[in-house]
Amino acid sequence: MRKRFRHSWMQLGALILGSMLGITSQAEEGSAAAQANNPLANFTAFNIHDYYIGEVTGTDESANQVWARFAKPLTLGESQWLLRASLPLNTYPVGPRGSHETGLGDLNVFAAYVIDVGNPAISFGVGPQLTVPTATEDALGSEKWSAGFANVMFNASSPKFQYGYLLTWQHSFAGDDDRADVNLGAFQPFLFYQLGGGTYLRSAPIWNYNFENDSYGVPVGLGIGQVFKRGTTVYNAFIEPQVSLADDGPGQPEWQIFVGFNMQFM
Repeated sequence: MRKRFRHSWMQLGALILGSMLGITSQAEEGSAAAQANNPLANFTAFNIHDYYIGEVTGTDESANQVWARFAKPLTLGESQWLLRASLPLNTYPVGPRGSHETGLGDLNVFAAYVIDVGNPAISFGVGPQLTVPTATEDALGSEKWSAGFANVMFNASSPKFQYGYLLTWQHSFAGDDDRADVNLGAFQPFLFYQLGGGTYLRSAPIWNYNFENDSYGVPVGLGIGQVFKRGTTVYNAFIEPQVSLADDGPGQPEWQIFVGFNMQFM
């Protein structure tokens, strides 16, 4: 009887422990899903993003941008920073109808000072950014050195709904005098709704305004993504179709498909 009683208690203990481990695992998955799209997450990250642009204003031709993006958290003294570098591979229409050029675009780097706002679920950062004229073809870059600022906010207070933004501005200060000056602002809102099991709905269009010629683009999008964790790496794959809500001037996407694959190394 004692053996039976002891065995029953051992089974009950194992059941409770297994349930607790299961809950912990689900909590970890939920936390990973909530932070998977945080541009200020305290993890080294590498992303590949592709924009297939079905129609470019002013040309009615298609285009494509593939972005390789690397982010690294840094500690300088007692301050926390996030360094992000982005380099595009561009394919854009040039010359006669149907003619395209492909090559590297301009390298963009920003360093965001991460400010403690008193809530660990809210990330807020601001700092300088620099664009370097690394384009391999004249039509694929500005041929200008530009500098400005970047401001990022991400709110993951809710396990269901996360939101934030990336605000940037830059102005050229050197480069080819024959090329137009750069004076460009961009605002990217982030909206993510968790469906469970790592699946989520998303919207992260980039709105831009060119202060040099008053051209602008305001796309909207709705997509779906999947987050999954293997070992110490969080993977995030998504697709988000976007259409132009309003635009003016050449070079704006009428519609595009945004596809991405992100990796966070925890």
